[in-house]
Amino acid sequence: MREEDLGRLAVMRTAQTVEPGKTFLDEGEPATHFFNIIEGAVKVYKLMADGRRQITGFLFAGDLLGLAFNDSYTYSAEAITTVKICRFPRKPLERLLDEFPKMEKRLLAMASNELAAAQAQMMLLGRKTAHERVASFLLSLAEREERLGAESDVVHLPMTRTDIADYLGLTTETASRVFTNLRKRGYIALENVGRVRITDRDELEELASGLE
Repeated sequence: MREEDLGRLAVMRTAQTVEPGKTFLDEGEPATHFFNIIEGAVKVYKLMADGRRQITGFLFAGDLLGLAFNDSYTYSAEAITTVKICRFPRKPLERLLDEFPKMEKRLLAMASNELAAAQAQMMLLGRKTAHERVASFLLSLAEREERLGAESDVVHLPMTRTDIADYLGLTTETASRVFTNLRKRGYIALENVGRVRITDRDELEELASGLE
């Protein structure tokens, strides 16, 4: 895409800062915007019939929200840390995508990643033990760090243990026990709040795959 075309896209965006604990995208509301996370961490969740929340994913800088082409948002999003986002109005962006099929193809690929993540989450909750779930979760975040060129053995966890437990379909107590057990086994080191180092990746991978 040419520089002037990128400029047209940039004009559409609106920058916004969201404080921790604030929901900035509501399930069921009209899907009027796409969102690009510039900085910070976000949890996405769905509301259950009884009013409880089920966390379905965590998103970080570089991730996009609201790409699925539905009339309304299919999940809610809440800031875990202070989050900086860019909002793009949907209608003008869709018109721009009509002009640039390659860009549309790229965004559709990203949207399909949302479905793939949901499918992976279903398998994670349905087939794995508590230890396998936590191991898989840590490895998925480590792989993301590696793709971004960061240190792949260090995993940043800005979310609470309760959030992690909710995402993995565990109780907070069980999730905490598993983290402690993995540390005692020498698979991970709990360096400080929000930071875990993978110290035995091979063993953690075997555990995640159910081979241990």
